[in-house]
Amino acid sequence: MEPMDATVEPRLAGDSAEQRAAERVLIETLGADLGVVFGKSRRRTAEGATAELDGVCEEPPILVEAWAHQGPPRSAQKHKVMTDTLKLVWAESVFFPAGARKILAFADEEAAAHFRRGSWMAAAIAHFGIEVRVVPLPDEQRAQIRTAQERQFR
Repeated sequence: MEPMDATVEPRLAGDSAEQRAAERVLIETLGADLGVVFGKSRRRTAEGATAELDGVCEEPPILVEAWAHQGPPRSAQKHKVMTDTLKLVWAESVFFPAGARKILAFADEEAAAHFRRGSWMAAAIAHFGIEVRVVPLPDEQRAQIRTAQERQFR
């Protein structure tokens, strides 16, 4: 019987472990800045629809979606952020009908810029009372995300 091959398989191009880890740091750092603790939350409506939110604080009610991307977003990435925007608006309406603070947390100024001004997306985000916040990450983590993004680019 031959010994098992101990080599590590190369990562898949779409693996986003670095981004997921960075988003956890974003949520924790934002919570510390605001003086609250956020938990990841999976919510279900009476009809069975579910939504997973990156960060939820019950008191005061705050809902957060995080995006660790570095650099300006491409078209499909803009749509991902707008999907998160709609999720925040919907989750507030369904799960916090008395209202909740809603935040899109970004890890990079360039990534956030399109959603702050000058686009219909920025106008819609502002219209629905969603804050766009940039939460700085350590330089090493930013570099890891950029390396992952290069690997993921197809």
